[in-house]
Amino acid sequence: MTCYAAGWRVSETVALQIADIDSKGMWIRVQLGKGQKDRYAMLSPRRLQVLRRSVRAVRPPGEYRFPSWRKDRHLCAASLQLACREAVLRAGIHKRVTVHTLGHSFATPLLENDADIRIIQALLGHSRIDTTARYAAVAPQVVAATVSPLDALEPKPRCANAGRRTPD
Repeated sequence: MTCYAAGWRVSETVALQIADIDSKGMWIRVQLGKGQKDRYAMLSPRRLQVLRRSVRAVRPPGEYRFPSWRKDRHLCAASLQLACREAVLRAGIHKRVTVHTLGHSFATPLLENDADIRIIQALLGHSRIDTTARYAAVAPQVVAATVSPLDALEPKPRCANAGRRTPD
């Protein structure tokens, strides 16, 4: 859910620290994300509700949201990928779905709802806009519903003397 809700990578998700969640500002700090840069991600109300429930369930609460069985360590990426594969099988999904797929599936509905691609770029932690554009697939119905700049032009009023020579 975290990967899909915020467009995160596996490594960013497993390393999430409880202290990085700001429920008042409705954002989460990503420490050393893509390119070893910090950035901020959105925190949806639904995701916050799930995080609050799950943090209460972890005894004793630690530094990481997804703790390892080893003290003071987070879950490894392979464990999250395995959990994703098992969830896909249990759900009866026959398409190939990975944690990476969940993270990048985040961009398409944002674009379809008119989010600025530069904001999506920042949320995904991409330094280049063409990287974001490659992952941000647009549904065919959105393409078909887009108005061409040609169709947006208003026809110019025709002059009553069109075609006749007028004095200078």
